[in-house]
Amino acid sequence: MVDHTIKNMKRCFWLIVVFALISVSAQLTQAQVSTRVLVLGDSLTEGYGVAKAKAYPALLEKSLHNKGYAIKVINAGSSGSTSASAVPRLKWHLQSKPDILLLALGGNDGLRGIKLESTKKHLATVIKLSQQQGIRVLLVGMQLPYNYGPSYRQSFQALFYELTEEFNIDFMPFLLKDVGGKIELNLPDLIHPNEAGHQVIAQNLLPYLENMLHDQGAKNQ
Repeated sequence: MVDHTIKNMKRCFWLIVVFALISVSAQLTQAQVSTRVLVLGDSLTEGYGVAKAKAYPALLEKSLHNKGYAIKVINAGSSGSTSASAVPRLKWHLQSKPDILLLALGGNDGLRGIKLESTKKHLATVIKLSQQQGIRVLLVGMQLPYNYGPSYRQSFQALFYELTEEFNIDFMPFLLKDVGGKIELNLPDLIHPNEAGHQVIAQNLLPYLENMLHDQGAKNQ
């Protein structure tokens, strides 16, 4: 009976030690992260059709880790999302305390023919909220297929430039640069990038984020 009690006490002791080590490890991991990047987007960001680890937010995080940045990139992509969902989603993700917001929404607005004034208003509200929270914004533009007509296409593309100038934020003109329309870089639907396409997107975004991290004095590991 005594031996059984002693064995149970030893088991409890080692369980306490293990849980304590896990807790310390988790705290150290959090302490090592100096910058958090929130990527707010739609299916292109979520990584539709590919593993989440192969989507561009995860690839960006990996590339920045390789360059020595203590950074966490949070994939907040959601398939089918329009700019109307941006504000409540951002408010939810504020609990992660992001330092940088990569705003990649608006593509579905354009494809659905939503009024440009509405899209611009929603994106502007997200940018304002972010700036009020001290979050630096990288706005990522989108372009529409040619069958949407030159007037709507040009006005849609222009709204991203207008927001950039109005709020003096960082800007990448086109998320799908060097990817859009290329069969070898997209899934069969020719809308969503495949793994190779996500790699190109991550490579194109990398210098924009690096510049922002440099400006903010982000710590290296």
